[in-house]
Amino acid sequence: MDPSSKPSRSSYTRVFATFVRNSLIREMTFRSNFVITIVTRGFWFAAQLTLFEIIYRNVPDISGWSREQYFAFMATGMLINALVETFFMPNCANLSELIRTGNLDFALLKPIDTQFLISFEKVNIAMLTQVVMAGVLLTYSITKLYSTGQLTQPLTWDQILLYLLLIMVGVAFFYSLMIALASTTIWFGRNQGLYDFWFYITVFARYPHDIYSGTPVGEVIRFAFSYLVPILLVVTIPAEVAVSKLQNWNLVGIAMLSAVLGLLISRAIFQLALRSYRSASS
Repeated sequence: MDPSSKPSRSSYTRVFATFVRNSLIREMTFRSNFVITIVTRGFWFAAQLTLFEIIYRNVPDISGWSREQYFAFMATGMLINALVETFFMPNCANLSELIRTGNLDFALLKPIDTQFLISFEKVNIAMLTQVVMAGVLLTYSITKLYSTGQLTQPLTWDQILLYLLLIMVGVAFFYSLMIALASTTIWFGRNQGLYDFWFYITVFARYPHDIYSGTPVGEVIRFAFSYLVPILLVVTIPAEVAVSKLQNWNLVGIAMLSAVLGLLISRAIFQLALRSYRSASS
């Protein structure tokens, strides 16, 4: 394609807006599914809160995390996960179907970046309700930290902006991991086992990295998922910033670097996979 004919940044914005509008129309067409998704996520949210409410009635803290601090961590993880599931999960999961049906051919012919098209075509609008629930939980947690005296200094704008930046870092890293695993579908035809691997390893990110200290196996998990595949850092670090618990500021840089490297590596894997793709007509 002639470089002069490449879509501008505003063109990508309009395309994304079209994707959102189409997704909203689709959700409103199947309202019962929309409502069921919201109710299901609400039950899951309530179950998580109930479980840790029961735990904190019996212990004062979990590896140095008080009830209010842990709820702030939970809200942070929910927020990152909700954004990933809203914008990326339905699309990455659909890549194998695009290959099976031959519709990936049509995506490749569009005058727009293929990875952008595949990553954003469908938006799970119902999952945005989890963003709201996470925001409510985070606000409650921060308020309780002040009322119980665990926080005495008001949050600064620097902290708030850094927290939001680190949320985007977490989303970027999880997306890069997901699109890299999804890209292997082009080579393997069906990679459900590898795609499930994403769910298996992200289970560890449901808990702060401090919780894995104290045992040899826990230390191995903490090291592997903090420095090799840093899923623990990209969730724990923003939560520590929110509750003024962060002590090692070098971890902020590691988390940011991991997201940048993750995006670059996943982009390279995606492009390499596309070069190996054979169209449905061939």
